[in-house]
Amino acid sequence: MLETCIITQEKLQIHSVTPSDRYKSSPSNFPLLHIGFQVAAMAVQFAASATFLTSLLALATTLATCNTEGDILYKQRQVWRDANNVLESWDPTLVNPCTWLHITCNNDNSVIRVDLGNAGLSGSLIPDLGGLKNLRFLMLFENNLTGSIPSSLGNLKSLMNLELQKNALSGAIPASLGNIKTLQFLRLNGNMLTGKLPQEILSLVAVGNLSEL
Repeated sequence: MLETCIITQEKLQIHSVTPSDRYKSSPSNFPLLHIGFQVAAMAVQFAASATFLTSLLALATTLATCNTEGDILYKQRQVWRDANNVLESWDPTLVNPCTWLHITCNNDNSVIRVDLGNAGLSGSLIPDLGGLKNLRFLMLFENNLTGSIPSSLGNLKSLMNLELQKNALSGAIPASLGNIKTLQFLRLNGNMLTGKLPQEILSLVAVGNLSEL
């Protein structure tokens, strides 16, 4: 009876395993570990892809803005008569207009300045110019520009200088120019404009924004 108990106890000892031994010896845990690494790798790849797509979208937005501004300026070029060929570099096949002569862009390749004073240009201003949303300086003085001042110029919310003096512009001064709270210099003298200066523009003087008319 005693021997039987001893054998039984030995059998129990032989077949007893601790939880840690069970974990070490179980082959089923290795596939789970492999799957875990695969999931982690997929997560890293997904994060990298998301970052790339975000950057690509930002680049596409920038390029779309630049192309739109180039389209606007090239459309204006087609309307103007350019006796001195000062707009010869305005090539619509380029990625953006920032390499064109008389054009200045910011770090985002968006047009902030158009310098075409005393350039021998004639013709009208197109309403599309109001789409140059980051434009700060529109210098078109001493040309032979005709027609009216587009009311859409009031959409240029970043404009600081609007210099259209000494042209042949006619019609009323658009009240929409009073919407440009950043406007500091508005020069319209030497044209054939009619009517009074709109109250909306005079209010810019009253609050100290517009320093020169």
